[in-house]
Amino acid sequence: MNAPAAAAQADIRARPPARDGLYEEPATQFERLGRWEFWPWWAVYAPLAPYIAWLGLRHGGLSVCTACNPAIPLGGIVGESKSEILDLLPREWVAPFAVIEPGPPGQRAATLHEFIEEQCGWPLVLKPDRGERGKGVKIVGSANEAAAYLEAQPDRVIAQVHHPGPFEAGVFYVRDPSAAHGFVFSVTDKRFPFVIGDGRATVADLIDAHPRFRRQRAAHMAALGDRAEFVPLRGERITLARLGNHCRGTMFLDGRDLITPQLGAAFEKIMASTRGLNFGRFDVRYSDSEEFAAGSGFSIIEFNGLLSESTNIYDPQFGYWRAQRVLREQWRLAFEVGRGNMAQGSRPATSLEVLAAVRAERRRRNKARPRNL
Repeated sequence: MNAPAAAAQADIRARPPARDGLYEEPATQFERLGRWEFWPWWAVYAPLAPYIAWLGLRHGGLSVCTACNPAIPLGGIVGESKSEILDLLPREWVAPFAVIEPGPPGQRAATLHEFIEEQCGWPLVLKPDRGERGKGVKIVGSANEAAAYLEAQPDRVIAQVHHPGPFEAGVFYVRDPSAAHGFVFSVTDKRFPFVIGDGRATVADLIDAHPRFRRQRAAHMAALGDRAEFVPLRGERITLARLGNHCRGTMFLDGRDLITPQLGAAFEKIMASTRGLNFGRFDVRYSDSEEFAAGSGFSIIEFNGLLSESTNIYDPQFGYWRAQRVLREQWRLAFEVGRGNMAQGSRPATSLEVLAAVRAERRRRNKARPRNL
């Protein structure tokens, strides 16, 4: 350690205990109000509600859109199993995974060990089989970390090989059952946040000094834990997030430059070989941008259906009303695809079925709420 860094580390030891990662200064909260991408979901979707209601009237019912993905319960509104959806996809395109069912710790550990042996080691991504917006997702690098995760998450868990990346994207694909081919609606280019050390400031101080990262300080501090008070060397790069979730600090950019006929053909091939999936977002990881744009070299992490978003709207260059236009077009397509599937015999969910599923999922989450993840 160089002299400035050593002095800074000594100063850190003399400071009060580390700041609470869940606390945000009022000024930071005010800054978030100035950027709509950080607004709560209801503020984003409130203007969309009248349009969705109009689409329901036009197409014969609000539930028509639930027929957009006949292979997924309710089309992918709530409570769908991630592993069951991955099982529908061609395995050669999917990052290898295993399902760890609820049960005795020894049995779960044995399942995980067998998967580790098959996939030749760590790290792994562990995540709830039923979840949303990255909740409960964690990268683990050892048996002890995995055991702690499984103890905290007693419900069904997916263990998946952690693709080294370093790139991640969200590919929103739409395939009208009455059309000859589908198309890539959008690509979200995900950029993982990092800070560069100066040999004096802690990681927390570098976050506070950054015009964007300080707006998601709570998420970064929660992820960093004790590492937030580490003083990186001058020029040392510290990655703040390794999971592609906006709420965890990853920046989402509009990746239209990655949309090519070759990429569209690759996803058309995937969709064409998968009955009952027509509308939603593939989250993928890849190592080379040119290879990805050419339609190869990527692995699917998961597929999200009806309530997935065209997440390119969170590009900082997108204005609020431009994002609204994208969401309106997305929902228009959802109803059209649903109606197209109904014409071929698919049945949409009823309003009562949707309400019952939402309530059941709420009860399940309350019962299986993870402890100290």
